[in-house]
Amino acid sequence: MYFVPSLSHYSFKTRRDRKRLMYKRRKKAKVESNKGSEKESRETDHQRPDVVKMMPRPQNRASRFIPLIALVVAICVVPLTADISSCKYPSLPHRKSMSLKMDEAFLKVNNELETKLVVSWMSNHCYQCLYQTLGLVPAGPGPGKSSFVDFIVGTRHGITLQLNNSDPNVELCRVPFSFGEHGNYSLWVKNQSVSAVNCSMVTHSDPVNSYLRMFCLFIPQIHTAFCCLIMIYDVLQLMRHCMTFILFYFTNYKFGDVYVLKSIKYIHLESRFSEICSFHSNLDSIHPTLCCICSPRMSLVVMVFVNYGGGRYWFFRHESWNGLTVADLVFPWFVFIMGTSVALSMNSLLRSGWSRCSLLLKSVWRSLQLFLIGVLIINPNYCLGPLSWDGLRIPGVLQRLAVAYLLVAILSWVMCSCYLSQDVWWYPVRDILLYWPAWICVLCLEAVWLCITFLLPVPGCPTGYLGPGGIGDMGLYSNCTGGAAGYVDRWLLGNNHIYQNPSSRVIYLTHTAYDPEGILGSINTVLMAFFGLQAGKILLHYKDLHSKIITRFLIWAVILGILSAVLTKCSRNQGFIPVNKNLWSLSYVTTLACMAFVVLLLVYYVVDVKSWWSGAPFHYPGMNSILVYVGHEVFEQYFPFRWRMADSQSHAEHLAQNLVATSCWVFISYLLYKKRVFWKI
Repeated sequence: MYFVPSLSHYSFKTRRDRKRLMYKRRKKAKVESNKGSEKESRETDHQRPDVVKMMPRPQNRASRFIPLIALVVAICVVPLTADISSCKYPSLPHRKSMSLKMDEAFLKVNNELETKLVVSWMSNHCYQCLYQTLGLVPAGPGPGKSSFVDFIVGTRHGITLQLNNSDPNVELCRVPFSFGEHGNYSLWVKNQSVSAVNCSMVTHSDPVNSYLRMFCLFIPQIHTAFCCLIMIYDVLQLMRHCMTFILFYFTNYKFGDVYVLKSIKYIHLESRFSEICSFHSNLDSIHPTLCCICSPRMSLVVMVFVNYGGGRYWFFRHESWNGLTVADLVFPWFVFIMGTSVALSMNSLLRSGWSRCSLLLKSVWRSLQLFLIGVLIINPNYCLGPLSWDGLRIPGVLQRLAVAYLLVAILSWVMCSCYLSQDVWWYPVRDILLYWPAWICVLCLEAVWLCITFLLPVPGCPTGYLGPGGIGDMGLYSNCTGGAAGYVDRWLLGNNHIYQNPSSRVIYLTHTAYDPEGILGSINTVLMAFFGLQAGKILLHYKDLHSKIITRFLIWAVILGILSAVLTKCSRNQGFIPVNKNLWSLSYVTTLACMAFVVLLLVYYVVDVKSWWSGAPFHYPGMNSILVYVGHEVFEQYFPFRWRMADSQSHAEHLAQNLVATSCWVFISYLLYKKRVFWKI
């Protein structure tokens, strides 16, 4: 029988008021009972030293709504930035048969002259290139009347239009112009005087700002995708634990090493807790600085996003020849941090009791595995059918990583036993002079690269040629793509065993096979890894001396930056050795090493010195880096990493697809991290 307090001394206007008062009283009684039970549990905690109490996790309710808000913003932004490529311009009925693709625009050339016009074009990104014919415009039908022809032009880079008479071939005018994606333009060619021609460009409709889409979608979608996946995982885990607790509560059941009492106040996790502590202590012993954990993992995530297409934006693709894009930054930075990790891991393994012979065998075996995975699993020839020796590509990303890792590991292995007394005068620069034999070896390798590149005679090409061939250099050396680097690969490996579709085909229209991960460029990859090894030595010799570490990183960045400025003459094409990812030129290595030291400095200050950031979510893919890299290459064409799009010519849809695919791999690595599954080689 339940006791109900008397309510006769209260006056209620309605039955709803009575129910509200009863609800408040029940809630107050429940809070008081909870306080009493918590007090009893605190008193019993002192009497149960063998039980580890699970502390309540602080909840930030506001953070739960951030993914939802970001998702709403992303959904609202997409219609505002809708693609107009499907619009057929109803005011121009003669263009209904023409449809625009990604990075294209309409151009209508109007000719009022009495002679035919030959319209040619050249990309402003193409250095010393031949003009390519765009089309022929007939002569005007009469005075004051014009004939016209519609063309489709590219919008990735600015172009220069050249208009010539058909007979005789005389240049009339040149019009440099930057077309916008899906814009509508007209070029009018009129007689200004007897001997002068007027060429003017008119914009009929404004282009689509596809870059606005990128900035509006990139941050919200990548944050939303990852946070939503994490929330789903947390909800599933919470449901699983709730069901387990309910089951244990009614049955008092024992499951493994977890004991749940009827009060559901204590969880015995001694064995699990000790395993986790030992696991993290091993990680700390191998990686004494968090910056060396965050940097390569950020590079890995960006590499996955770029390899999936990067929204089909030109700056997320590799540069055609000289110059840099975002895609050209990722691989060298990964090589740089690989060298840093070699220095730290070898030092840690030697301290833990590994022999030098075991370290060498481990390095050789790891390099061999990387090379075989690159040749047999991640090979672009699978797109052509089953793998065969006749067209097997031998060089590759993992193959180059294997070679660079092996050589840098050997250099570190040879010099890892060096010991220096503090009495010598050059002790303050011990991180350099202590390893002078390794520096001599690397400088000798670089001398070999310089001699082969600039002194090796290449049949049909000028000695020391660094150009792309094709229509570059006025078409004089169309078969000389890469100069000595391409010649060495074709001579040692054969034309069928190197990459058949180099990035130089996009602008320079080359038709010669060239491999950007070829043999000669591997020398400079070793140099890049050695700069990373030098950064690792700085971290080892000046451990916990933050100011000295930051100062030395800054000094190295300044030195390499000055060297890059001298080699390139601060220009894209006019330097002694231009910055070139396809060649892995010396200036490319010094420039990227300079940037890598700056990035490492910033990450070290933010993560290690100030502890403002833990590295999440980039921390998780790095724990299974080889699995993420191999997996994203093998399963690239599978759902949910790729699906059929409603409009395949939209940057927004490609960007969303690539962001979802990248977020999926981050989430997969997060699940593996939570399950403590790590695939190492």
